[in-house]
Parts: sequence; structure tokens; C-alpha cells
Amino acid sequence: LSMVDILVKKSVWIVGGDGWAYDIGFGGLDHVLASGRNVNVLVLDTEVYSNTGGQMSKATPRGAVAKFAAAGKPMPKKDLGLLAISYGNIYVAQVAFGAKDTQTVRALLEAEAYDGPSLIIAYSHCIAHSYDLKFGLEQQAAAVGSGHWPLYRFNPDLARTDHNPFTLDSRPPKQSLESYIYREGRYRILQQSNPQAAERLLELAKQDVEDRWKTYTQLASRNGKSK
Repeated sequence: LSMVDILVKKSVWIVGGDGWAYDIGFGGLDHVLASGRNVNVLVLDTEVYSNTGGQMSKATPRGAVAKFAAAGKPMPKKDLGLLAISYGNIYVAQVAFGAKDTQTVRALLEAEAYDGPSLIIAYSHCIAHSYDLKFGLEQQAAAVGSGHWPLYRFNPDLARTDHNPFTLDSRPPKQSLESYIYREGRYRILQQSNPQAAERLLELAKQDVEDRWKTYTQLASRNGKSK
């Protein structure tokens, strides 16, 4: 080993998409996170299998159209972050730099500083969403503003203090879900081809947002020193 290898702390980052993290590679990801090793994982979540043609993944939200979900995905999106939080010893954050860049930077710094596994899930706009990507950052902000993509950080180090380890960095939804989703072709196509189905899935998706927000606000209201 060189002196540099001895003195410089190595930073290990694994970067992948949602198809890998939520779906085809979830078993491996879960194994790495559960190992307790000091490794960081960044998931670029496009909510669809982008690189292989736009197939539905477990990250695809309810009502979105994708390959194998031509009539809109009937089930809600898998909550990868909440699954990781349940371990109790994994740093977890959900970010969208187009909505709050300072929160994104803070999450990256905290993940790097945490001596253990970390998982950052980043909203990633994609051509498969079927809109002009020059509006990508605006759409990220709309995703957060509608409650579709809450921003949060879970730092296990805080669990041993008087501080709540879960920090909800989003404000309550301030715009309608449809004002966000119907900017994108993956939702509009169902609205145009089957308005009744689109309306039914929209109502279910709104309930998903409400339930998710309720869960996160409950986590954010807990006291520290849970043990």
C-alpha cells in the first residue's frame, strides 16, 4: 500500500437506475445495504426501465403508461426508501435537485459522512416521460410540489440523540397531482385513449400521495432516543 492509500479515506459509490434497484437487482442491493458496510448507493429513479425500451418497473407510479402497462400501471409505486429505513442503520434520503438543490447537496454530504450504508434516491427526468426535457427541472419541482415525490432524510446517527432521525424536507403538497402528471405524455396518453380509466387511476394515485404523506409526517413527528 502507498502512503496515499493509507491516509486517504476511500469513498465507495454504487450508481444505478430504478429498474436495477427496485426490481431486477433488488436482492443484491438489499444484501449490500444489510451488510452494514460503509458503501453509498445513488439510485437515479426515472420510474421506468429507460435503457431497455421503457418497460414498467416497480418504481413506475400508478396510472403511468409503459410497456407491459399499456392501460396504465394499476398498482402503486414501491417505496424503496421506506424499506431501507426499516433496517434502522441505513442512511436514506430522497432528493430532487430541480426542486431543492441545497437539500440534495446536504443529503450527499451526510451520506458520505455516515459510517455505514447509505441510499440516496434521486428523481431523474427521462425521455420516456414524453415531454421536452428542457423543462426537466421544472417538472422535478412540480413532482415535489404535488406530493408525488416528498423530500426527506433519515440519519441513524440522530436516533441516539434528542433529535428525530427522520427529517421531512418538503412542505405539504401545494398543487394538484394532475397539474404535475398531465404535463407528461406517459399520463396524457391514457387520458386521451381511455378517459374513464385515467380518471379512476388518478383518484387512486391521489390516495397514494395522501397515504404516503401521512406516513412521512408521522415519522417526522417522532421524538429522538427511540431506544
